[in-house]
Order: sequence, then C-alpha cells, then structure tokens
Amino acid sequence: KMEKHDEVRGKGSFSKTIEGVKWLMQEGIKTSVAGRNMWNIEEEVSRKGYEQLFSKYNFKIDAYDKNQTVLFPEMDEQNIEVPEITTQCWNILGKNPNSIMCSNSRMVVHRKGEEKPKVVACTLLPYEKEFELGDNLKTSENRVYLNHPHCAKFCVLGGASCS
Repeated sequence: KMEKHDEVRGKGSFSKTIEGVKWLMQEGIKTSVAGRNMWNIEEEVSRKGYEQLFSKYNFKIDAYDKNQTVLFPEMDEQNIEVPEITTQCWNILGKNPNSIMCSNSRMVVHRKGEEKPKVVACTLLPYEKEFELGDNLKTSENRVYLNHPHCAKFCVLGGASCS
C-alpha cells in the first residue's frame, strides 16, 4: 500500500518506485522486487497484495515466485549473534559462496541527499559502505566479503536470495 511504503521510504517514494519499475519493464530489463515483511502480515497475505499491485500496473512479475518477489523478515538492528561462516560450514550446508547474490549481482541505489546513484552488492545492506562498489556497473566487479551478520543470518543460513 502506498501509505505503508511512504511511511518507511518517505512521502512520494511509492509513486517514484512505480515509475521506476514501469521504466525497467518498458526497457525490457529483467526485474524482481524485494520487500520487507513488516507489520506482522502473513507472507501469503503480502504476496496476494503484491499480486494485486503487479496486476494493477501490468508488471510481468510473479508475486508467488520467491526469486521474482523476495520478502525479507524484519531485520534486527541489535548486535545479533550469528556463527562465523567457515569453509567447513559451506561444505556442511552444501552451498558455494559463488551462489550468494552479492557474488554475482548488483543493485543501483540513489540514496536520499546524494548527488549520484551508487552500485551496491546487497539489497539488505544498501547503506553499509563496505558493500558499496562505486558509481557504475563497469567498476563494480570487486570481491565482496560476507562479513556482516545479515550475510550469515539471511543469505547463507537462511537461504535468502534477491536475484
């Protein structure tokens, strides 16, 4: 809902977001949506809301495909205790660090008050400077280290994917 989006992102941001997604769709750019499961709304109810939104604007995004519509739980800002992800941990989980979104995808963000957009490695950490990779895609292919608690909690152990 526009009111809820603007409550979190700032007045008028919902309309700007819709216009941005329209542009991406018109340009034929593969687009996925990431949202937060806030306000104690059940995931199924959230997905139904996204389905209605996508239908209203004729966005070709599947609200029920978890790779196209990613819903993150609310993230704790406190110092959460998570285990260090070691080589042995990757092996136990049967995962490869190259499968994590930040190793092969990028997101362009334009932060409020900043002159130019920035390229970041992770949708969960758009304000963390160590995940900022410059101001264009050509120079953003730097290695990203999974050294933030959200990396372990959501991506490695939680199985989240934004791409």
